[in-house]
Amino acid sequence: MSMQEGYIEVPGGRVWYSRVGEGENTPLIVLHGGPGNTHDPLKSTLHVLANERPVIFYDQLGSGNSDRPTDLTLWKTERFVEELACIRQALGLKEVHILGHSWGTMLAAAYLVDAKPEGVQSIIFSSPCLSAERWKHDADRLIEQLPVDVQQTIATHEEQGTTDSQEYQDAMKEYYKRHVCRLDPMPTVMTESRPKANKEVYMTMWGPSEFCPTGNLKTFDYTPKLHQINIPSLFVCGRYDEATPESTGYYQSLVPNAELHVFENSSHVGYLEETDEYVQVIRSFLQKADTK
Repeated sequence: MSMQEGYIEVPGGRVWYSRVGEGENTPLIVLHGGPGNTHDPLKSTLHVLANERPVIFYDQLGSGNSDRPTDLTLWKTERFVEELACIRQALGLKEVHILGHSWGTMLAAAYLVDAKPEGVQSIIFSSPCLSAERWKHDADRLIEQLPVDVQQTIATHEEQGTTDSQEYQDAMKEYYKRHVCRLDPMPTVMTESRPKANKEVYMTMWGPSEFCPTGNLKTFDYTPKLHQINIPSLFVCGRYDEATPESTGYYQSLVPNAELHVFENSSHVGYLEETDEYVQVIRSFLQKADTK
């Protein structure tokens, strides 16, 4: 299977990309989560789609193999939207499908609604966050299901601003192993990609943990604009996902004719927790969208 790798100039520096496969069908571009994470975990699953179509993975500026500038003003949604437009132009992706995961769904929604790009044939929102306030509300409810001492630790350190303490990190892990990745041990691709992530990007845009949005995304809410998306759309999440089935279903209800699939044995990384079903669902949707 063919693979092409390289760098693309974008506002603020260079991003690294990998294009896998050469099939005749419309290419898929994958937007990883974070912000500040890497493409690696998604690529470990979705590279198999390259037997039907080119699949493009990239590390967003600041993380992974891409440049890591220190200018904090770069870490805003609008610049990442410009970055995506630059990548499409540089790689000649006139027609494309988009799959965004987690923060990648925020980026995808902003790109579709604000940039109004041509040639996007379909969109997949994987474990979406399309309202930070709703995400926080869901997280508060999920935290209430944790042991009382863990809840108290989280509350105390968030109140005192000591979220970098080991106690808070340990409490965070309790939440993560229920609602972010339920696999034990954690997949190697996740542990190996973690050092390549950029915590500064995550802190600037999101906050100290998945359930504590304090950064510039804390007011992000595209729910009033989702009705503007008029291409084939698929929403997926896990039954135990921090991107809860209730909220994912709500977002799906706002997009005309959108579809929904819940992975019954997954949390936030269904593509690693139920890999075969995830690939089958995504492949089937893309094949159907290809013919539209």
